[in-house]
Amino acid sequence: MADQDVTDYPRPIHPLHAILLAFPLPLFLGALLSDIAYDATYQVQWTNFASWLIAGALLVGGLALLWALAEWALSGPARTARHAVYALVLLVMCGVGFINALVHAKDAWAAMPAGLWLSLAATLLALVASWIGYSGLRAGGVSHAK
Repeated sequence: MADQDVTDYPRPIHPLHAILLAFPLPLFLGALLSDIAYDATYQVQWTNFASWLIAGALLVGGLALLWALAEWALSGPARTARHAVYALVLLVMCGVGFINALVHAKDAWAAMPAGLWLSLAATLLALVASWIGYSGLRAGGVSHAK
């Protein structure tokens, strides 16, 4: 009889969760690039673009956060520390993004440079959340016959 070696490999997240997770990074990155463009040109429309991109990132990022929290709560014995870290990074990303939205609600001149730095922080947090989420959260056993 062959020996069965069971190895835990992370399984990918649910496809709908992956779709939700795909949006915050490019939206926050777009807001960061809009802030950089405003800093270079002082055209007020760039801060308006950034505000809309931040709002979209918060909407979809909030849905991804809700999905992550539900998966963390329902995963039971399959729950790992990665679930908690992933949900925490998404929560901090949404918190920084919300503060960024409040900063961008001010006059364009008053939003800088804080808006630029908050956009950078939100973009980096979205990158970390995407990295953790797409690298797999759920551990599943894969057996290898010897």
